[in-house]
Amino acid sequence: MLKYIISIGLCLVFTLSFSQKPPPPNSGNKPPKEKKEKPKSPKDTIVYKTGYGFRFGIDISKPALAIVDKSYSGLEIVADYRIKKNLYIATELGYEEEITFEDYTTSSVSGSYIKLGANINVYKNWLDMNNEIFIGGRYGFALFDSTLNEYTPNVVNSDYPTYFPNTTKTVDITETNLTAHWLELQLGIKVETFKNFFVSFSGGYKIGISIIDPDNFKTLYVPGFNRVYSTNTGFGFNYTLSYLIPFVKK
Repeated sequence: MLKYIISIGLCLVFTLSFSQKPPPPNSGNKPPKEKKEKPKSPKDTIVYKTGYGFRFGIDISKPALAIVDKSYSGLEIVADYRIKKNLYIATELGYEEEITFEDYTTSSVSGSYIKLGANINVYKNWLDMNNEIFIGGRYGFALFDSTLNEYTPNVVNSDYPTYFPNTTKTVDITETNLTAHWLELQLGIKVETFKNFFVSFSGGYKIGISIIDPDNFKTLYVPGFNRVYSTNTGFGFNYTLSYLIPFVKK
């Protein structure tokens, strides 16, 4: 009995040892192939940088208006500085003289103004482009003198309760150091026609906050604000040429 048990044990050991041997090289069991990883494409390391700096220019619409309208003269300097990708702080400085002719009065205004604010560029440029479609906001302040040059008084005829114009009187009534404050919404476009040289057109809607009138007559025109309507609102436009001085590139 013991002899059979030993014989069976030896057979089991021999069978297990044979089953754990690796197959011969010429057997049909081939090792699995390793998966090759695809090479990663190199990242684009080219970065385009655009100029950030001070841009200044002139509004050529005012000298052009002075040529065709002898009752007007003016000059405006514009400037902005880019602080973020689509954000610019902006300002306009100017001086204007204007004579206003009404039915019964002739008055003149002369003075300086400043407008401060910012522009937001809503246009998405292609590479190497610096064009703008912008929305801007401004606070405006003007310091000016107003003069009543002529006026035609109205007299009442005793027989007819109607006002009849009388002889025009020439006077020289001047109020100095008058002030005006307003807010302004601007919409415009700016195109880079040559390297760092820009052409711009914009329009503005102005809402008067405080416009001081002289004692004897009403303010009809404010430098920087333009004609004053009964609702204390005004309109204006600019056609500017400007040049960018880039300080840094980002």
